[in-house]
Amino acid sequence: MMRKIFPDVISDQTLVTVGPNDTARYCAQTMKKKKIAAVLVTENSLLIGIITERDITTRVVAAEIDPNTSLAKDIMTANPDTLHPDDTASQAIKMMRERNYRHLPVKEGDALVGIVSVRDLYAIYNLELEEDLKDRNAFIYGENYGTG
Repeated sequence: MMRKIFPDVISDQTLVTVGPNDTARYCAQTMKKKKIAAVLVTENSLLIGIITERDITTRVVAAEIDPNTSLAKDIMTANPDTLHPDDTASQAIKMMRERNYRHLPVKEGDALVGIVSVRDLYAIYNLELEEDLKDRNAFIYGENYGTG
């Protein structure tokens, strides 16, 4: 069974967003407080960017830029690639692997639906592989294979 991004991978998320003029420190503190690794940058309820822990590390800390004056709009990945709720976990993993992403926003039209992480996707993808293996074993060895 090919699971869709929504509702199979993500379903009930509270989106964490920041504004383009919020500071890098605020973004980092928000991630810490919410125990997440990425925030979505929105303006007038529209997605304009994404900031990840890696962005804070490479674009602020390693660049020796003051996090109190560095703005989200200056460190975000603007116009990020997105997933559609009907995309599958395997499609999302392929995109993440090819483009070296760890997080992707999920949009339907202009509406933000959520954000998915590579960790979320691998959990679902592994479940799909396990189910596929059970189905194949049941086909090869009989319907009662693995039921004890």
